Amino acid sequence: MPSDASAWSLHSQLKKDTIDIGDLPLCKVLVIKDAHYPWLLLVPRREGAVEIIDLDEVAQAQLMAEISRVSRALKEITKCDKLNVAALGNLVPQLHVHVIARRTSDAAWPRPVWGVMPPLAHDAEEVQNFINALRRKIWLG
Repeated sequence: MPSDASAWSLHSQLKKDTIDIGDLPLCKVLVIKDAHYPWLLLVPRREGAVEIIDLDEVAQAQLMAEISRVSRALKEITKCDKLNVAALGNLVPQLHVHVIARRTSDAAWPRPVWGVMPPLAHDAEEVQNFINALRRKIWLG
């Protein structure tokens, strides 16, 4: 990992809004604390990265590989109708990529998920089962 990764830390808002489930070679993998949607974040461990173009080409390719790995696992686990993948960063400047499993029956469909419903707390057992399934599918343990 490049030397700038040692100075990296997770943005405080992301830390507050997520459950840490582990690290892939480039990204920290997090679950958003909102039971309305199976919703993951990938956060590249690179100090100062705001945009995908802030990563070098090798890290960009690694990010795409990790997005694909997590997306495939999320789709297989949830049997969702659609995946939403986005790197917005309008509220939190630290580079992070949302991977959200959507269903045509979810509260926000077909709109984006942001701001439609207040976050719903996860059931502890359900979220742990989801995390365990994800960890197995994306090779986190």
